[in-house]
Amino acid sequence: MRQPRLASVVERRLLVNYRIAPDVAARLLPGPLRPQLVRGHAVAGICLLRLGRVRPAWAPKAFGLRSENAAHRIAVEWDGPDGVESGVYIPRRDTASRLNAWAGGRLFPGEHGRADFEVHETPHLMRVALATRDGDVRVDVTVEPSDELRGSELFADLPEASRFFQGGAKGFSATSSGCHLDGMELRTDAWHVKAGRVRSAASSFFDDPDRFPPGSVTLDCALVMLDIPAGWRPLPAMRSERGARLVG
Repeated sequence: MRQPRLASVVERRLLVNYRIAPDVAARLLPGPLRPQLVRGHAVAGICLLRLGRVRPAWAPKAFGLRSENAAHRIAVEWDGPDGVESGVYIPRRDTASRLNAWAGGRLFPGEHGRADFEVHETPHLMRVALATRDGDVRVDVTVEPSDELRGSELFADLPEASRFFQGGAKGFSATSSGCHLDGMELRTDAWHVKAGRVRSAASSFFDDPDRFPPGSVTLDCALVMLDIPAGWRPLPAMRSERGARLVG
């Protein structure tokens, strides 16, 4: 069955980014993926995404749905038919939407777990917390707007960070079968990111010492996208050379 293209509005996309020891990141990746390095570091993070007006691309906006979603991501590259390609590997996706959880992996690429979200947003502060229904993942992040990107060891400034993440629009997700990776590409003609300053960040995924030994992971920076029209294009599934099952 051909999977439909989706249209949406990215009402809020909060990217909380970490720099990771390359060898540690590599152990989390299935083949043929490898870490994409920036200044000697692998790049990973949490995408906290509220989508509005989600619908098949042909449908009127009035039929769109709204949902809170989260994805844990690692920036990757791989050898494509025309050279090296880049994107992100997503070991886990979670959503507050029952429909997204049912449809993901069936009607569109990307299997989702269920999570409960707590969101508090003002013009001066943004807090997003979640706890997955299976009890495996908890996230609690508070970010405030900033006029420039400060303190990052990955990126010299906001334009450099923006270019990096714009180039990682292709996402490949782990699946329950472990035999292949589901693919989805974000497309927008209105790409724009703002800098954020992290006031606090806790993640049971990145704080797990068995997954990330002490000293191998460091919080780096945050970026925010607001009210961006965006489309989502299914990509052909990628064969996984090593099993890539959903991470708990």
